Amino acid sequence: MRCPVCETVNPPGADVCASCQTPLTSFDAPIAQGPLETNLLTSPVSILEPRPPVTVPATATLGDAIKQLIDLHVGAVLVTGIDGELVGILTERDFLTKVAGVAGYDQLPVTQFMTPSPETVKPTDVLAVALSKMDAGGYRHLPVVVAGKPVGVISVRDVLRHLTALGPDV
Repeated sequence: MRCPVCETVNPPGADVCASCQTPLTSFDAPIAQGPLETNLLTSPVSILEPRPPVTVPATATLGDAIKQLIDLHVGAVLVTGIDGELVGILTERDFLTKVAGVAGYDQLPVTQFMTPSPETVKPTDVLAVALSKMDAGGYRHLPVVVAGKPVGVISVRDVLRHLTALGPDV
């Protein structure tokens, strides 16, 4: 990045100019190009009204988890520890890629197949952060947490519904 004050070329991501010490972080901030980007950069995750999390304890079996998925018509269950903290996530995709074909899967521990320490968002994070995490990791579901405990789940479908509700002008 070129310093706007002294024109010194600084390495990408530099916080201050190596020559004149001018702060550079404000120049790295994304600038919205229209109402859609403005919405993504300013609207918090809470605007999606995340669904309550469907959880199973870390001691649960895959049978317990799949029953929750089917009975509650969700695509992911969150795995929680003793104090209710998020320790993992188990999705439909996990069942297809990790569990399918495993004999006696229903009695196996959920912790053996879950994704441990999943990416999360806070209700106050902006939608652009959530979308970036979903895109970078190839995730369709993101747990919403407060103080390490799950308070909701958002999906790509939730984001799409929000964006399409903005109307054709965005």
